[in-house]
Amino acid sequence: MGILGIAQQGLEQAQDRLAQTAQRIARAGAPPSAGDSVELLSGRNQYEADLGVARVGDEEQKATLDLLA
Repeated sequence: MGILGIAQQGLEQAQDRLAQTAQRIARAGAPPSAGDSVELLSGRNQYEADLGVARVGDEEQKATLDLLA
């Protein structure tokens, strides 16, 4: 699996994590607990990090193609 595949897998995991936390908050019918707030922030941070990996992987592929062209 290449770097973009790994980034995509991480994005999917972060999305699942955020969705599960959002469902838990919606079911509770109350403001999010401290633990849920931490989960939301952690999921967001994971998503942003994986987006960064995807961007770097894309730039790396473009640079490699430029070298080969």
